[in-house]
Amino acid sequence: WLTPDNMHHQWLLLAACFWVIFMFMVASKFITLTFKDPDGYGAKQEPLILTAVTKVEEVHVPEEKHWPEEFQPTGKAFSGNLIRQPLVHMERLELLRNVCRDTALRDLSHTAVSKFVLDRIFVCDKHKILFCQTPKVGNTQWKKVLIVLNGAFSSIEEIPENIVHDHEKNGLPRLSSFSDSEIKKRLNLYFKFFIVRDPFERLISAFKDKFVHNPRFEPWYRHEIAPGIIRKYRKNRTETKGLQFEDFVRYLGDPNHRWLDVQFGDHIIHWVTYVELCAPCEITYSVIGHHETLEDDAPYILKAAGIDHLVSYPTIPPGITVYNKTKVERYFSGISKRDIRRLYARFEGDFKLFGYQEPDFLLN
Repeated sequence: WLTPDNMHHQWLLLAACFWVIFMFMVASKFITLTFKDPDGYGAKQEPLILTAVTKVEEVHVPEEKHWPEEFQPTGKAFSGNLIRQPLVHMERLELLRNVCRDTALRDLSHTAVSKFVLDRIFVCDKHKILFCQTPKVGNTQWKKVLIVLNGAFSSIEEIPENIVHDHEKNGLPRLSSFSDSEIKKRLNLYFKFFIVRDPFERLISAFKDKFVHNPRFEPWYRHEIAPGIIRKYRKNRTETKGLQFEDFVRYLGDPNHRWLDVQFGDHIIHWVTYVELCAPCEITYSVIGHHETLEDDAPYILKAAGIDHLVSYPTIPPGITVYNKTKVERYFSGISKRDIRRLYARFEGDFKLFGYQEPDFLLN
């Protein structure tokens, strides 16, 4: 038989057990609410992406000076000192910073912020955005987004195709058109981004677009640039066919390619390195999008820039952004290892800065 004292101890023990269970349930609920995944962004439901918190670089302005209203930073990317970014975007920026500090790659990763670079950067003052153009990476669509944001057209669908690249009519000023002080203010305060893709696949796209499926309004690629490359780099001078990919690769991989580049002028933007185009080690970009993940990156960029409620990135055709390894291997199958290695040596900075792997056919 249980004595009153024994019964009292058992009731106390039972109450303690209930109290422990209750506290465990409260703690579990708290942990669930605290670490719940954030909602996806964009018009359609996106896959959940782990997020992390990082500080945005602060711009220190002397107290006695005040920026004009048009230079005040806006957009969700500049709300306070913190910005929530998917882990992949943080990793891209961290990789970029690390490679920029690698002294062994300095000549391949650094360039002066020259007029050539400033000519590549388009400005949207209304929404404090800078976009560096990297041709053959779907830039036409981003230019359409900026044209709408600048107010030249009310929607992307209304923009005539012949207007997009007509910089007299599309309402897209280049950063080079501003004074030095205005350039500096915009580089310090605006949301800045550009897009990259596998460097070798980009070169194939440039070759096909400019020398194979050359549009009628760009005849100089076939009639001026191609003959110049052929005269200098074709081994068999008796051949009369047009520019071949092997000729193109030999030209690009030549350490003395610049003498031809000067003759070709700004037309070289379709195949020069991302480093030469956008100076990623000199300019602190907010986001670097990848063509291979554009379906996720495009809505993220719009949201980070604070413009996702104003405009949408045009629909991306299925499969168009997928890296085509077979195509790349096929194009390079007839190229000598020596010429491929020289080409890679020139574009190594682009491969390392943006996390692209050295091609398998260079390792075999």
